[in-house]
Amino acid sequence: MTTPIRLAALSLATAMTFALPALAAETAQDFVTKAAIGGLFEVQASKAAQDKLQAADLRNFAQKMISDHGAANAKLESIAGEQKLQVPADLDGPHKSDLDKLKSASGPVDAPYTDMQKAAHDEAVTLFEAYAKDGDNPALKSFAAQTLPTLKMHQEMIQKVATTAPATGSATPAVTSSDTSNPAAPVPGANSFTEAQAKSAIEKAGYADVSALTKDDKGIWRGTASKDGKSTPIALDYQGNVVAGAK
Repeated sequence: MTTPIRLAALSLATAMTFALPALAAETAQDFVTKAAIGGLFEVQASKAAQDKLQAADLRNFAQKMISDHGAANAKLESIAGEQKLQVPADLDGPHKSDLDKLKSASGPVDAPYTDMQKAAHDEAVTLFEAYAKDGDNPALKSFAAQTLPTLKMHQEMIQKVATTAPATGSATPAVTSSDTSNPAAPVPGANSFTEAQAKSAIEKAGYADVSALTKDDKGIWRGTASKDGKSTPIALDYQGNVVAGAK
């Protein structure tokens, strides 16, 4: 091999030696970015939804997400710091959009929160499973393998909750005036409204002088209220349906 050819070959080998670590760092950084954003979304979405969830199982699930993902996020940040990798401090566009939907919702968010959690955990399990198997950074690969069982447990939990939580869709809209009615309302079910929230919901439906509110054994808030100068029995179910004259 002539000297020019040897030099050319040596230059190429040197370039490849330096290119490979750069590629590995980029791959590790991609995992850190996606995992950090996913974990941050879990915590922020659960905090935003917690007070707007009707089903007790979902509220418990949200609290677990705040606790488990908060711990995982801290561990990921520590490992990333040791590996000189950057941890994003904010969500990306799609996750911000989902979070805003939860924050701006005026009523229960059981259905959208459940759908978001199912999608988020499907993505997380796929991401961590792949990196635990083929990851290029030993420390992050170990983190992915250790965290994966918890993510799979979360995935099973939200799938189970989704099959047992009561529906809160548009099939049973809240009654907003005495001229409209929902034949099924008031609907029995676990009611997470506080007395103050129940009173506010009834007032928003156009009633005044809301008083004597008590929650019965079916989860329905009952009391009296007035509208157009007339007093009437009033009821509020877990779906937010306000029903006048209910007994």
